[in-house]
Amino acid sequence: MKLIGTILAGATLAIAPAALAQTADPAAPAQTAPAPAAPQAAGPVTEAEVGQFATAALEIDKIRKDTATPEADKGAKMAAAATAAGLTAERFNAIGQAMQTDTALNKRIQAAASAKLAASGGTPAAKQP
Repeated sequence: MKLIGTILAGATLAIAPAALAQTADPAAPAQTAPAPAAPQAAGPVTEAEVGQFATAALEIDKIRKDTATPEADKGAKMAAAATAAGLTAERFNAIGQAMQTDTALNKRIQAAASAKLAASGGTPAAKQP
């Protein structure tokens, strides 16, 4: 489970700059632009969102490790990975923040990520320390 925790910790909040860049209006004056609020979990995290988060986090980890992709392009790809998994970048970040303080949520996400890795031929959950 340590490997899964490392992957999830690395992917968590990794797309915040990309999400903010996509929603910011560069033409808007700084005084009128609302300050970006810290993502907050809106209600409980559903089982579907747990699976979506795990899928996105594993994909984001691959993007972060991809040396062929320029660093400047990684943020947009990470946001796209969250969207492809069925979450907005904001919801992904909110779940990531929530899992840092909610041990039950953290365990649910780690179990989902471990199962996804095992199903895709990655490191099976039984072999992880």
